[in-house]
Amino acid sequence: MKIRADFSQRVVVRPGETDWVPSPQPGVDRLMLDRIGGEIARATSLVRFSPGAFFPFHEHGGGEEFFVLDGLFEDEYGRYPAGAYVRDPIGSSHAPFATDGCTIFVKLWQFASEDQARVVVDTASAAWKQTQTPGLATMSLHAFAGVSTSLMRLAPGLVVARRLDPRGEEILVIEGALSDADGEYSKGAWIRDPGGRETVFSSQEGCILLTKTGHLPPDLSRLPGFAEAAAS
Repeated sequence: MKIRADFSQRVVVRPGETDWVPSPQPGVDRLMLDRIGGEIARATSLVRFSPGAFFPFHEHGGGEEFFVLDGLFEDEYGRYPAGAYVRDPIGSSHAPFATDGCTIFVKLWQFASEDQARVVVDTASAAWKQTQTPGLATMSLHAFAGVSTSLMRLAPGLVVARRLDPRGEEILVIEGALSDADGEYSKGAWIRDPGGRETVFSSQEGCILLTKTGHLPPDLSRLPGFAEAAAS
């Protein structure tokens, strides 16, 4: 299976443009943003657990990174409310569930093999770092070998010129709305850009963005998990 698998192209998925589909596990639905592979896949998805739904015990052969968008995600290691960011490295395992239901943004098979740290950040209580641009703040969540994941907060009315990372940039709008020369992106919109160009971000009402940069090399065969997913 291939979904938006040409990483050299800019893609945008807005709320309502793509359907949720059932996963093999009852009560767990997915909205596939990009994907290479079958059930073992290099994938970026929204995953929605109905109240009481669970996923059987499984190992992360290529690592898992997720951000809780709403509800409470749970496993044998902890409870992760909205705003929690978690990275489970290659070889980790768990049996997740959601007593009251939840929605998470998930990336699978996208770890460098050397990246073995487990990371848990409660962004609701973590500190923001003000940048040199008034009204623009960031919160670093993880960085390894030139690839970084962070939150970006734009104050209402902010207009800021940016150069996108030449090795790719990915954005999920967590709160508010973002605008650039190509359009406006409301809460829940997802953007993947090969990067390396100038752009201008603005937000009339203010917004919070989950961003990932530096993870789309020109040679796709070097993408973490690419070979394994393509062979599945």
